[in-house]
Amino acid sequence: MDIRKLRYFIAIVEEKSISAAARRLHISQPPLSQQLKEMEEELGAILVERNGKQLEVTDAGKTLYTYALQMDQLMEEAKMEVREVGNGANGRLTIGVNTFSVAHLPEILHQFQRQYPKVTYKIQQNESAHLCRLVRDRAIELAFIRLPLELDDFSVLHLYSEPFYWISSRKRNRLEAEVSLTDIVNEPLLLPSTQGLGVHYLILEAFSRFDFHPHIVGECSDIVLLMDLVSTDFCSSIVPETLLNRHKGYAVHACKISPACGMSSLLGLIWLKNHRLSNTAQHFIECFKNFRA
Repeated sequence: MDIRKLRYFIAIVEEKSISAAARRLHISQPPLSQQLKEMEEELGAILVERNGKQLEVTDAGKTLYTYALQMDQLMEEAKMEVREVGNGANGRLTIGVNTFSVAHLPEILHQFQRQYPKVTYKIQQNESAHLCRLVRDRAIELAFIRLPLELDDFSVLHLYSEPFYWISSRKRNRLEAEVSLTDIVNEPLLLPSTQGLGVHYLILEAFSRFDFHPHIVGECSDIVLLMDLVSTDFCSSIVPETLLNRHKGYAVHACKISPACGMSSLLGLIWLKNHRLSNTAQHFIECFKNFRA
């Protein structure tokens, strides 16, 4: 049984019809029916059964279909790797970036582009938990995420721990360089993330360690709107340092939250374990490591 026959079987299962599979494969129906019969004889098992106008896959057929998909994927990955070796630096970088972005990412991408000018990009921004799902589903290869998260399925390159800042309107004339959670527990806080997601959980968890109950007035995942609301004295907020650096020009005063409060965010670069990374993704990881060195 070769890869061609397995691809025939994949089409039969997915189309649930010999005639539809034949059209998809651009071959005539009788040879496809013969190929199915030969597979069943070779394996000594019935793979599909007719149920009215459609074919129903047997348990044996479902098992073969699972392995056929895996073998077809391995074949495609082998072709891809051979092409990349032949083409050198050609490729596509598919990468996810946490909603609050990553310090120095534009500079890293500029450096990578200078080294690999033929590479194209798919950059997707989302919350860390969703980025993990995209990597797991192989929609993207790499992702910058915020920890903590369950990462058993991933290889992780730990990057750096990022401090948080309490931000308020300049109208309040607060000039402290550093504050504790005690100083801000009664301030009206609009959190920069939605409930159940990483930054939202991290902020509340820091307060709970001291048995504090902060004055939460709501949450806002639109960072531009959040900064507008803080600068007009509608509320205050707690944000990671990267967000503060990437959204300058607002009339806000920023006070670093004391390291003693234990409120910091660890960032990491992840990729799927036991899965061959494209040469492009491997080159990016090396470029990133060299940038940090």
